[in-house]
Amino acid sequence: MIIELPQVGESVTEGVIGRWLKSPGERVERFDPLVEVVTDKVNMEMPSPVSGTLTSIIAAEGETVPMGAPIAEMEVEGEAEASADQARSDGASVQAARADRIGTLLKDVAPVGPTGSGGPISADPAPETASGPPSRRGGRADRRRYSPAVLRLADERDIDLDQVRGTGLGGRVTLKDVRQFIAQMGPQSDEGADDAPGAGTSAVETRAAPSPMTDDATPGADEERAPLSPVRRMIAENMARSATDIPQAWTLVEVDVSGLVARRAAVRDEFQRREGINITYLPFVMKAVAESLKENPLLNSSWGGDSIIYKRLINIGIAAATPNGLVVPVVHDADTLSVAGLARRIDDLTTRARAGRLTLDDVQGGTFTLNNTGALGSVLSQPLVNHPQAAILTTEAIVKRPVVVGDGIAIRSMMNLCMSFDHRIMDGAEASAFINAVKRRLEGIGADTGVY
Repeated sequence: MIIELPQVGESVTEGVIGRWLKSPGERVERFDPLVEVVTDKVNMEMPSPVSGTLTSIIAAEGETVPMGAPIAEMEVEGEAEASADQARSDGASVQAARADRIGTLLKDVAPVGPTGSGGPISADPAPETASGPPSRRGGRADRRRYSPAVLRLADERDIDLDQVRGTGLGGRVTLKDVRQFIAQMGPQSDEGADDAPGAGTSAVETRAAPSPMTDDATPGADEERAPLSPVRRMIAENMARSATDIPQAWTLVEVDVSGLVARRAAVRDEFQRREGINITYLPFVMKAVAESLKENPLLNSSWGGDSIIYKRLINIGIAAATPNGLVVPVVHDADTLSVAGLARRIDDLTTRARAGRLTLDDVQGGTFTLNNTGALGSVLSQPLVNHPQAAILTTEAIVKRPVVVGDGIAIRSMMNLCMSFDHRIMDGAEASAFINAVKRRLEGIGADTGVY
């Protein structure tokens, strides 16, 4: 039985095989974790859809595989017996058909005596032979032993995969193996001697060009090359897409959060006893952001090519650093939750994110992103918009410093809010209206601000 990479969402088109949790020959029960898959949304463990024995791995670790593509083969209980029964049944049917055919032929043919010249009657036609040249893959009919990415690259570069030494599990040929094979081939010529040096082409021109699949920078003696993890590769692709596709502008405001600091300190111990979790500044900020998005719906939209798409739901993503890289779990319907409700949801999502237990639902549907870079000690940052959203807001570290209050100077708790936004969707006026709405709400927090 062929195991395929299942569709996990409309916006997810491919996944990277992170780590196989089972080995060929190993027994697997249905719903047992089979393989770790990395998408641009989340890392997830794919459970086995059936019980049986893993016979071979098609997609090696590190390969990018389209959703729906085969990744492994399993021998399912009862499958071998069913195949044998079917073969026996098919064989019996063939024999019966042959007998009927022979009987029909004998009725139509006159008897031939022992001295007659008639030859033996053959009930079976001559075996058909395949026409055309043999396959570039050694005539193998089963292309499933190679991943789609490997086959695609081999087709593009006219590579005979039988000549490529596989380093994957069970000798499987991986994408990396094919790329190394291409690099070792050196320059290729379509016309042979016509492209040789001295025949209209200089020696410089015949030098092997860097493969588009590899980096032409070779590390020096004092350098070390570290391969990209699947998560790091996904983050790199998403950030490059954001920087390339979105013309981004940036703005900053200072916020006096002395009231927020005092209110959080007043409720922290009681909240810890009642809820069993710590209340941070983030749920207060998220509450202010959600209310400001309702007031400024342009910030809760995305670019639609020839239109702007307004989102009816307010789903705020929170950028969370994990041991495996950055993920953005989403607090759905954030505008319907209290500060306490937001605190519980944020704690649950970030805890599961660091443990690698997020589901696809946890990371889909975001309409705006909030990033607490202040937790890392940052006081000023310029984030990249989370494509295809309209904006991203960072909360920086809270720092005590002297500020002018009225006609005097006082020590206040100050925090910077930094925001990048899609300049196709809005201009500075709309962006400033939103970020100042957040500032106004944060500076309005006091002793009577509700938590529940």
